[in-house]
Amino acid sequence: MPKLSFIQHDGVRYDVEVPEGTSVMKAALERNIPGIDGDCGGACACATCHVFVDPAWYPKAMAPNAREIDMLGFAATVQENSRLACQIRMSAQLDGLVVRLPENQH
Repeated sequence: MPKLSFIQHDGVRYDVEVPEGTSVMKAALERNIPGIDGDCGGACACATCHVFVDPAWYPKAMAPNAREIDMLGFAATVQENSRLACQIRMSAQLDGLVVRLPENQH
């Protein structure tokens, strides 16, 4: 199973393994990782699963589509490496992925 690391804004790190095909958002919710709300359930209809993909991993995580880019407009602190965790699906290619969580989702 691919490994995934969540790093909180205060530096606390959570390392998990998740089945391929699982969204980063679902992985966080199933493991009670603080900082990912996922209010829309993964429908790309909010920005409560906003994360910053580690720059080394950003090119491997596929570019966001137009809908995701629109939804990121609702996030509080968007950066060049911002993504919605519901739109990133874990795969062997993403084994070792690191995402950082913003201080808040609102």
